[in-house]
Amino acid sequence: MPQIPEKIHELTVGQLAARSGAAVSALHFYESKGLISSRRTTGNQRRYHRDTLRRVAFVRAAQRVGIPLATIREALAELPEERTPTREDWARLSEAWRTELDERIKQLNRLRDHLTDCIGCGCLSLDTCVLSNPDDAFGQSRSGSRLMVEPGGSRKRQEQS
Repeated sequence: MPQIPEKIHELTVGQLAARSGAAVSALHFYESKGLISSRRTTGNQRRYHRDTLRRVAFVRAAQRVGIPLATIREALAELPEERTPTREDWARLSEAWRTELDERIKQLNRLRDHLTDCIGCGCLSLDTCVLSNPDDAFGQSRSGSRLMVEPGGSRKRQEQS
């Protein structure tokens, strides 16, 4: 990993990518979403403050646990500009995300349990299938076992042959 001398306080996008492990395109994307910021040189080149390294690490860690970018942006907006997020910042923000993550885990567990049941039946379209036809929503108005997309985006059930 390339070392950057302490006296250098700004990084090029290439240096930031090499040090953070994020692709240049990811860094541009993060910047377009307001997660990181840069200044432009007179030659219109991006320059990132050294603290951006920690912000990129923060973003990537939050993404790995499934936090949406909009939520990450809100969290980073609470921090002063050009201040490195600290362990205390991460602890405070991750605690706030814990409830959301716990709810997602519950939803995934329910989906997994129903998926196992559905695979057991083998059809993915029975009246009681909780994946393709929750609460038999289609059985109220149509018969058959296949959902088809009609031109114009509407769905209909079509009997299997």
